[in-house]
Amino acid sequence: MTDQVVRVGIVEDEALMRGMLEQTLSAEPNLTVVHSVPGVTEARLVFTPGSVDVALLDVHLPDGNGVALGVQLQRQDPQLAVMLLSSEDVMGLFTSVQADAPRPWSYLSKRSSFARDVLVRAVAATASGQVVVDPYLVQRSEPRGGSAVADLTPAQFGVLRLVAEGLSNQAAGERLGINTRSVESHLKSIYQRLGIDGDGSNRRVAAVLAFIEQTGRTWRT
Repeated sequence: MTDQVVRVGIVEDEALMRGMLEQTLSAEPNLTVVHSVPGVTEARLVFTPGSVDVALLDVHLPDGNGVALGVQLQRQDPQLAVMLLSSEDVMGLFTSVQADAPRPWSYLSKRSSFARDVLVRAVAATASGQVVVDPYLVQRSEPRGGSAVADLTPAQFGVLRLVAEGLSNQAAGERLGINTRSVESHLKSIYQRLGIDGDGSNRRVAAVLAFIEQTGRTWRT
């Protein structure tokens, strides 16, 4: 997926926001916006199976909501990746759909969507099968007492935070001022401490899901 052009579909009722998303994503050589519609009714008509790689769905729509729409679209197309957009804290809804989703969902606040690098990185990571959580929420997340995540060292928790934001190992290393091998070493230790087996991509997703489930956070508007 990373070497292919990612086809993006947008469902957003605010015309200004929809236009900003179209403009930002269309400017990227590896992304193309194939659908951009204001509501559930239009999305059901144009989001046919196989036509979209990543669906960006506003949670609150005038004729429904993005969560129910995402569930319906993924049932029709299990390969479809879904990213929720919201101006409110919908972490509970976001978490609740992960267990039964054929592909993990991502979640970005509209506040972060205005940051080009955050939006583009999140769409690309979601297309490749990763879970991306809004950086604003990730940086305000703290481990729940007694959880496996709480037993991580501060350095390991810092790496896991950046992975949850959708950063690659190289980008995480640059952010932390360490080399990529050190990030890989931290990730190996994180997987062991969280009891995560499997291959590379699945372990990365499982680690982010553990981060979501085993941390608490505050949301301020």
